[in-house]
Amino acid sequence: MTSAAPDNSHDRAAALPKSWDPGVVEAEMYERWVGAGYFTADPGSGKPAYSIVLPPPNVTGTLHMGHALDHTLMDTLARRKRMQGYEVLWLPGMDHAGIATQNVVEKQLAADGKTKEDFGRELFVQKVWDWKHESGGSIQWQMRALGDSVDWSRDRFTMDDGLSRAVQTIFKRLYDDGLIYRAERLVNWSPELRTAISDIEVKHEDVEGELVSLRYGSLNDDEPHVVVATTRVETMLGDTAVAVHPEDPRYQKLIGTTLEHPITGRQIPIVADDYVDPEFGSGAVKITPAHDPNDFEIGVRHQLPMPTIMDERGRIAGTGTEFDGMDRFEARVKVRERLAEEGRVVAEKRPYIHSVGHSERSGEAIEPRLSMQWWVRVESLAKAAGDAVRNGQVAIHPASQEPRWFEWVDNMHDWTISRQLWWGHRIPIWYGPEGEVVCVGPDETAPEGWIQDPDVLDTWFSSGLWPFSTMGWPEATPELAKFYPTSVLVTGYDILFFWVARMMMFGMYVSEDAALTAGKAPGVPQVPFQDVFLHGLIRDQHGKKMSKSRGNGIDPLDWIRSYGADALRFTLARGAQPGGDLSVGESHALASRSFVTKLFNATKFALLNGAAPGELPSHASLTDADRWILDRLDEVLAEVDTAFDAYEFGKACEALYHFAWDELCDWYLELAKVQFAEEGARATTTRTVLGNVLDAVLRLLHPVIPFVTESLWQALTGGESVVVSAWPRRGTETADPVAARRIADAQRLITEIRRFRSDQGLADKQKVAATLIGLAEADLLALAPAVANLARLTEPGPDFSATAEVEVRLSGATVTVQVDTSGTVDLEAERKRLEKDLAAAQKELATTEAKLGNEAFLAKAPEAVVDKIKGRRDVAAAEVERIGARLTELGAK
Repeated sequence: MTSAAPDNSHDRAAALPKSWDPGVVEAEMYERWVGAGYFTADPGSGKPAYSIVLPPPNVTGTLHMGHALDHTLMDTLARRKRMQGYEVLWLPGMDHAGIATQNVVEKQLAADGKTKEDFGRELFVQKVWDWKHESGGSIQWQMRALGDSVDWSRDRFTMDDGLSRAVQTIFKRLYDDGLIYRAERLVNWSPELRTAISDIEVKHEDVEGELVSLRYGSLNDDEPHVVVATTRVETMLGDTAVAVHPEDPRYQKLIGTTLEHPITGRQIPIVADDYVDPEFGSGAVKITPAHDPNDFEIGVRHQLPMPTIMDERGRIAGTGTEFDGMDRFEARVKVRERLAEEGRVVAEKRPYIHSVGHSERSGEAIEPRLSMQWWVRVESLAKAAGDAVRNGQVAIHPASQEPRWFEWVDNMHDWTISRQLWWGHRIPIWYGPEGEVVCVGPDETAPEGWIQDPDVLDTWFSSGLWPFSTMGWPEATPELAKFYPTSVLVTGYDILFFWVARMMMFGMYVSEDAALTAGKAPGVPQVPFQDVFLHGLIRDQHGKKMSKSRGNGIDPLDWIRSYGADALRFTLARGAQPGGDLSVGESHALASRSFVTKLFNATKFALLNGAAPGELPSHASLTDADRWILDRLDEVLAEVDTAFDAYEFGKACEALYHFAWDELCDWYLELAKVQFAEEGARATTTRTVLGNVLDAVLRLLHPVIPFVTESLWQALTGGESVVVSAWPRRGTETADPVAARRIADAQRLITEIRRFRSDQGLADKQKVAATLIGLAEADLLALAPAVANLARLTEPGPDFSATAEVEVRLSGATVTVQVDTSGTVDLEAERKRLEKDLAAAQKELATTEAKLGNEAFLAKAPEAVVDKIKGRRDVAAAEVERIGARLTELGAK
């Protein structure tokens, strides 16, 4: 039985706007979703769990294209899983962003001529909290504009009470286990921010500098001396050795001796170290252990003194020279000038392009600096993170990223976690009057009169706990029992080694904690996430990385305002593949908007023609067109499911795009128009088929383009919301290859007739009389009305005279189309077209005959190649004969 079109289908079509205007509906629609509780997760649900934690954006941040890509992909996964019957938790939150946030507030104070010291630590921290409540978190309303289906009721902040408790808990456990310690080591130092910063906050840039070669030891060539080259002359004030390769014959006699420092006068040794490349420069390297990472390692190996020659602001200090008090860059010039006066500068190269690390926050060149800091001993933690991937507990997508993961975690250095800031989680270490040290846990109190360590923790420390701290750890909560481990982590491959590694290390460290294992299988460690999906970076339409300096960045909110959130999302998802970068530009957004518009117009057309989903008769009683589109829908659904399950968003979107545009809109809708014209059951069934296919397509597209699909699905089905509708399932009927072949042949026939009409200069809508010979042999008689309608052909009248003809080779036979173009065709244009085709055919004939007449070629060419050329020759000869005959006909007119 078929269902009749609902009486109110026209009313529903009329309820849709004349055209899709996303700016009018998106905000209201989103708030309706939130108000209805569609995104709120229920830990008491009996549904299977699916969970994602949002990589927490900085509280100071705004939505950029990288965020938009991240969020689009996560939202696609979350929405699809809800439709598949899962209880979905997509947990949002923000990072307190220690350096960035403190910097914002300090700049506001500086505008009033104040510093944080003018307020003191407690009052300054309160001012930061005030700023956070008033101005922080603008990214959250931007997330709403994008359509993020996050559970706002569980929004977390890395410094809220629960997460702060988690930070204190794990710090104390690590400290008590000997995995956190304090030591003087080399760090990335920001003189402007006056704190250590993490590796991820250092961006290396090529800069123009100078390479200065200077002379240690005697100025007399016959006496001991060494020439070294440096881009940072000022650091020579902290040199404590010169290193050479142990097998370099030039320096064998100098190894173990000392030379006088040209400025400080102290004796510094010549040491032998395999690190030195004897082929580079002079083969000798100055060693400044307190201000260069490689020099520090050499200093440790040779037990060299490590004097720090700069204070926290980057000024020369403690050298006992006239340079004390100078900024490092001023000292660079003054030290070089003094050395030049003494005749010790033997060469200068300017400009010298070299890579220099810069602070991502302040923009200044970072200073490697020996500093007393708190560290995490990472060896055992990193091994556990590596083993979790090796043993299959955690899968990385794409798998091609696994070697990079192992290279990182297997060679990880201890992690400096202390920052010289006031905003952040204060290190829970207290010092007694006699030098005693105690780590204070969340339920403990420091002894009276003791002083707390002034430093705060690296932001990555608290965000490393994100998957389980956001669900209530260290307490055993219903959320942890239901939703931990999380299902997938979605992030860019560029932070694989920073945030992902820290989450894995901390997650594996507490993997057997009672709060995480409650209700789980005994003895199975709980990883923080089961899958890691790594997408690439967004580049501009020319493949260049987006950056402020290039001016090629795109504000996603501009695209939302101009094209709608759906167009932005589809552009990003369509280009996303595991591990691959994607290029986007205005043309991509325009194409996506056109797709949304096409979908809107097609659905509105279907509604105006009474289309609605319903029960279908058996497959056998449907037309070829109906069976073909339903079979194709099943095939596309399988393709989309496979792609989404493999995180191949681009493949899923491509399949849906081409099915919806090329097959549903461009072909089935046109074929349906012919079937609508037939009275009775045929038209009714067509309306139901079209309704069913559109219903499925809108549901399949909803995770990627949620707004337009919601509006259209509600109008089509009268349902509550596509957000809570069921994910489509494949039909039970066996695919019909015969119907597929007939439709493919009909499409080819119609396409060739349209091309022929265009060549004849016929207007698109101009109808011409024609006969089609061979339809029965091609098994297309049932589709003859559709071919005629879509090709704009009419039945030949009594005065019909074929003036033009085209042959179309189909899978089973050749169909000849004879057209009466008298009075409609420009004979001269037709003659020119045929002459052009004749010239091409003659050229092909001459080329193939030349090859077949070449004895040397025939002697070497494989038989299959010769046969192929013979076939091309025969086709060309037939074309020359056919076109020649047609030109003769035209000549007689």
